[in-house]
Amino acid sequence: MTGPAAAALTELEREIIAPGGGLDRLHLVQTPFVPEVRLHLAEDPIVLWARMEAGAGRSLPPPYWASAWAGGQALARHLLDHPELAAGRRVLDLATGSGLVAIAAALAGAARVVANDIDPYAVAAVTVNAGANGVVVEPSGDDLLDRDGVGADLVLAGDVFYSREMADRMLPFLQRAVAGGVDVLVGDPGREHLPEDQLEVVASYPVPTTEPSVDSPVRRVQLLRPR
Repeated sequence: MTGPAAAALTELEREIIAPGGGLDRLHLVQTPFVPEVRLHLAEDPIVLWARMEAGAGRSLPPPYWASAWAGGQALARHLLDHPELAAGRRVLDLATGSGLVAIAAALAGAARVVANDIDPYAVAAVTVNAGANGVVVEPSGDDLLDRDGVGADLVLAGDVFYSREMADRMLPFLQRAVAGGVDVLVGDPGREHLPEDQLEVVASYPVPTTEPSVDSPVRRVQLLRPR
């Protein structure tokens, strides 16, 4: 690992060993809906973000990697309950964040798991979280969404339809993957830009949420695949 991801990894490793237990600290905890997986999460990612930006003296991407998002939790639960979906296969986890879904795929017996995110801090979080769970996951910081080939048998995407810009790039990528014979699963808790008419529901789960600024402690998450 080199460049921004290496610098982010050094910073996260310092955060993990730093003394104190405030809201803005990372804690290694069981994921609520997937207790088989432990992640370094912040009790209040917004406070963590503010402190990290102040320390860096510059703007940083939102720390999506410091929360266990509902869509990812549902995907991870589904993989561990149905390990045949990933076992022996090449898996790509898009917009991985904390690496939760990628780690679940590895625990389910995937032959190779790539966890992709363009945020260097997410790439670093994948590294520390995979190590905490004793699995091998390959972090990737490349922007893959304009590519045709995916190099995987199974593509997983949790909570990826959070903006119009992201949806407009993500859906064509997933559709190209399906057209190439790749299995695709999306986890989504009803985000505004979910293209429901382009997807069909495979399963649904009531997921405890650790997300900031969510009114309900449980969100109904659908697992979907492109039509």
